[in-house]
Amino acid sequence: MYYLGLARGYRTLDLVRWLLTAVAAAVVAAFLLRALGRALAEPTGGADRLLWCLPPLAAVAWFAAVAARAVPAQHPERITGLTAAGAGPRRIRLLIAGEIALACALGSGLTLVLFLVLRNDIAGPSLAADIGMGIPLPTAAPVTLLAVPTLVAGVAAACAVRFPDTLPGHPAEPAPARWSARRLALPGPVLLAGIGLELYGLRPGATDAERTLHLPGSLPATSPALLAGWTLAALALALWTGPLLALAGRLMVIHRPAPLRLLAGRALTAQAPRLGTPLAVLTTIAALLLVAGREWARADAEAPTLTLVEGLLILACAVAALAARLLELRADRRPTLAALDRLGTPPGLLTGTLALRALAAGTVLLVTGGLTLALCPLP
Repeated sequence: MYYLGLARGYRTLDLVRWLLTAVAAAVVAAFLLRALGRALAEPTGGADRLLWCLPPLAAVAWFAAVAARAVPAQHPERITGLTAAGAGPRRIRLLIAGEIALACALGSGLTLVLFLVLRNDIAGPSLAADIGMGIPLPTAAPVTLLAVPTLVAGVAAACAVRFPDTLPGHPAEPAPARWSARRLALPGPVLLAGIGLELYGLRPGATDAERTLHLPGSLPATSPALLAGWTLAALALALWTGPLLALAGRLMVIHRPAPLRLLAGRALTAQAPRLGTPLAVLTTIAALLLVAGREWARADAEAPTLTLVEGLLILACAVAALAARLLELRADRRPTLAALDRLGTPPGLLTGTLALRALAAGTVLLVTGGLTLALCPLP
């Protein structure tokens, strides 16, 4: 009954979020079922195929977590009603997680139906190996595989919803004054370690065995030291995104700021801890895809269609997660915007603050993203 009551209050954005979750889970389920079909046709290499399903699965879990956390902020009246009805934080958390899991279950179920229909002598020879046509299908195997996206997304959503700070009447505590100053120095050692590994991989005396690592899935050969070094460097730059956003916001308000700079700087500083993570994830994924494309171009090879689909799914989940976080932040700023409107603030001033915050965030992303690409040397 709870779910029926929630569905009656759905708006367009809620339906879009629900459908996006179902579609993403359906695509991940297709990857898992393809790995199962390949394992039935070719028993060797099954573990490698399942490993390639982990990145899109992690992307779906990330999107589910961000979307679930945005629900209380977008619908405070719904949380208030459930609280008045006697539902505690644990029950509300399970309710939101169950909504996400239900969307994933429906998407995975549709994929399973399509998979079984294609196995019924409908698919052509090009798909025969991907679906294991002509080979008996164990009943427990597809059910177990398709339960994974549902469980992972549900657990991620349940862990992401925070109480009591997201409940009405319990606003989140502001970030400490020295938040960016403390966090700004932490990724430094990680970045230095990554650069050190890259220099080690590029040393003149390195042998061919040390320079080359053949990853599964017919990817171009990559140096293990370079791969680990670039990963650490990208992680360090991603950890710097939030502190740099907060630092940019504080730089706006120095030396007698005008109302435009004051509002933009204060808002950017307050939103930096929650906006930095999705922006860092999106920047890292985009840089990784660009690096992979550059590696394919260097190897004069064409990326497999499956790899492209996985990359697009991961990028789409990152963009959707960023959009959900922006909607969450917008919902949190409604009281402030309403107060400014009652004070007679010109609409152009609010538009200017939004444009100034977007410009500052874009500058930070260009710096971190450009450095991420620059720190990826070619072996």
